[in-house]
Amino acid sequence: MDRRSFLKWQMHGLIWLSAAGGLLPPIRAAAEGLTGPADIAVAKGAPAAATRAAVDTLGGMARFVKPGQKVVIKPNMSFAKGPETAANTHPDVVRELILMVKEAGAREVLVLDHSLHNAADALRLSGILAACDAVAPGICRHLMDERFYADAAFPQGKEMRENKVMRDVLEADVLIAAPVAKSHGGAGVSLSLKGQMGLVWDRMAMHSRYGLATAIVDMCTLLKPDLAVIDATRVLSSRRPGAPREILEPGAVIATP
Repeated sequence: MDRRSFLKWQMHGLIWLSAAGGLLPPIRAAAEGLTGPADIAVAKGAPAAATRAAVDTLGGMARFVKPGQKVVIKPNMSFAKGPETAANTHPDVVRELILMVKEAGAREVLVLDHSLHNAADALRLSGILAACDAVAPGICRHLMDERFYADAAFPQGKEMRENKVMRDVLEADVLIAAPVAKSHGGAGVSLSLKGQMGLVWDRMAMHSRYGLATAIVDMCTLLKPDLAVIDATRVLSSRRPGAPREILEPGAVIATP
């Protein structure tokens, strides 16, 4: 691991611990003294404003999206639960990302996931469908049929060497991960890497056929987000989305290339 990678990894851990402990302002203040492109940006405030501020701190959406490109945004939106439960990405975060992608001149933008609950209920109760339709009707979809997936190889994988991946993702020029920060019974924490499981067809194999941690790394040798925008406006800090939980509210959005 080179020095830049080590510092980035270390800052990821600091931000996660700070989000849980409510210590975001000192880290943000420390970052303000940096020169050159930022690796990680933290912004506090309302979800939409914090999302835009975090991405702007990295250089703006134009750093990641060029005119004429196809963009896929992958939020957490697979639970039939409202925004207050912290199970899904806040709809205002997703809406603001769509607006920024369109402002950058994208030819097409899609908001995609593979639901764990009833797809229609998850879209409705999460609030994400309504948020998307308000700015770009028809772009928000759960792809629940195998015909929307294509065989994909993970040649650098240690255990999971193949799976089916959403065709739209394989065809996209830019992939933006937009997870909500939350605890997870198997992985410990669910952020932008584990969130990519919603883009593969046989996600259960990652729990049963392979070691989950290794399979997540294997998957992300192919599915590498160009930008990760982590919704930490409220954080599920214990158990899992379907169980009794504790929710913290650091009120922050974290962005990183």
